Amino acid sequence: MTATDGETRNKLLKAARKEFIDKGYMNASLRAICKDAGVTTGALYFFFKDKDELFAEVVSKPLFAIREALGAHLEFEEQEYSEGYDEESSEGPDTEVSKKIVEIMFKYKDECVLLLTKSSGSSLEFAKDSFIERLEGSYRVTTDKIAEARGCKKVDDYTLHYLTHMQVESFIYLLTHSKDIDEALKELPYIIKHMRGGWFAVMGM
Repeated sequence: MTATDGETRNKLLKAARKEFIDKGYMNASLRAICKDAGVTTGALYFFFKDKDELFAEVVSKPLFAIREALGAHLEFEEQEYSEGYDEESSEGPDTEVSKKIVEIMFKYKDECVLLLTKSSGSSLEFAKDSFIERLEGSYRVTTDKIAEARGCKKVDDYTLHYLTHMQVESFIYLLTHSKDIDEALKELPYIIKHMRGGWFAVMGM
C-alpha cells in the first residue's frame, strides 16, 4: 500500500466512523461516506468489500480489546476454580477485569455505543450476545464446580442465562448513562457487589 493509498483509507475510515456513529449501521450511507472522504465509490471498494466490512473495521479495536480482556479473565477464573478458588473472598480478579473493560469501553466510547446499540443489520449485530454466550459457558462450568464443592443449589440454565444477560447489560448501562469514566468507575463497585450477591443468593450461599 502506498502512502497515498494509506491516506485515502484513513479518510474513508474517519468519514465512516462519523456516519456510522451519527446514523447507526442500518441508516448509514456509503455515498455520504465517500462524499465526506472526498473519494469515489470505486475507491471505497478498492479497500473494503462492502459496507459491513467497513463497519467491522471501524469497531475492530474495541471489539478485539474487550474479547481479549474477557477471554484472559475467564481462562484465569476457570483455572482457579479447578484449584479450589474461594469465590466469596476473591473479589480482586472480578474487580480488576471489570475496571479494565470499563476503561476500554470509555476509551472507545462512541465505537462501543455503536457496536452494542446501533449495529443492527451488520454481521456484528449480535456482538452483545456473543459476550453473553462466552460468559455463560464459563459460568456454567464454574457454578457447577461451586455447587458440587459446597453442596449448594445448582443454577438452572434459564437463571444462568438471565443473570449473565443482566451482567452484560449492567456494563452497557454504565457506558450509556455515565457522564464520564470517573462516574462509571465510581459506580462499578456497587454493580459488582449487586451481581455477586445475586449469584450467591441464587445458589443459597
